[in-house]
Amino acid sequence: MASPPIDPKGSDDDEDDYMSMTIVEPMKPKEKETYTQRRIRKEREAETKGRTKSKKELEQEAAVARDAALATSLPPDSKGFQMMAKLGFKPGNTLGASTNPHARAEPLGVVVKEDRGGIGLDSEKKRKFREEMEGEAKRVKADEGEYRDRVAREREERRLEGLVGGATRVAERLDTEAEAMGETGAIDEAEVHDRDSKTDGLRKKTKPTKQINVLWRGLVRQREEKERERRARYDLLQSLSRNAAYDDPEEDDQDRQAWGTEEEEVEEEDPELAEFNALEPADRLSKLVAYLRTTHRYCFWCKFQYADAEMEGCPGITEEDHD
Repeated sequence: MASPPIDPKGSDDDEDDYMSMTIVEPMKPKEKETYTQRRIRKEREAETKGRTKSKKELEQEAAVARDAALATSLPPDSKGFQMMAKLGFKPGNTLGASTNPHARAEPLGVVVKEDRGGIGLDSEKKRKFREEMEGEAKRVKADEGEYRDRVAREREERRLEGLVGGATRVAERLDTEAEAMGETGAIDEAEVHDRDSKTDGLRKKTKPTKQINVLWRGLVRQREEKERERRARYDLLQSLSRNAAYDDPEEDDQDRQAWGTEEEEVEEEDPELAEFNALEPADRLSKLVAYLRTTHRYCFWCKFQYADAEMEGCPGITEEDHD
């Protein structure tokens, strides 16, 4: 007896069925709840129902319920829907006249106030905050402008003080040379001792400070003060090695004052110099420039001493004339 032929397709189907079949676990019989399990379950349910919810949980539940109510349209059996229907409203249409382009198809959004502030308080706070910010911006801008102006003034004052110092030294040098000159126009050797290294000019005999021109009297006082400080430091360094009874015949009055062997003269107040120093730098500079021009025919801006009072070739008196 011949065996039936083997169908290859049938074998493939059997293999596919074998691979795709699912094994179902046998259903377990429902276990009967014991008395203890039932008692524990009921205790947990009672505890859950009797627990007082926190404020945060109540707010969350209220928010969820509110969002769900707002997302639900009015039911046809509600009083509100029936009133709108009597006025011609149909579901899906806009409220109001159909010709109104701004008619609303959706209800107004609800904004829940969670604070105790009145209506419009947020807008008032925003307005006050905006005004404060604008005022702060204006103040900062004004401070910046005031700072720039103050820096510019200080820079100009420092520049003018430097010019005053230069004009003072020039006036001192020219006055010293003029006092040392004789009638013949030559330097009188009897009135000249040596060159002054600080002013690079001629040094005349010592005379009282108050007899010096007030325009450059302050420069002389500064120089005398520096000299006193230098001698005081030198005295401090040499005091241990010097005998107080020693008398040096070559010492002058200033040396004896520095060593303490002669009483130092107390510097008197000079109201004329104080009044001159109280002037603005620009005023002091203008006085010095005018003095140099009228007395010595010297232009401070040209840095040149002319031969006659006409000062031919000088463009003017002020600094702007020489720009």
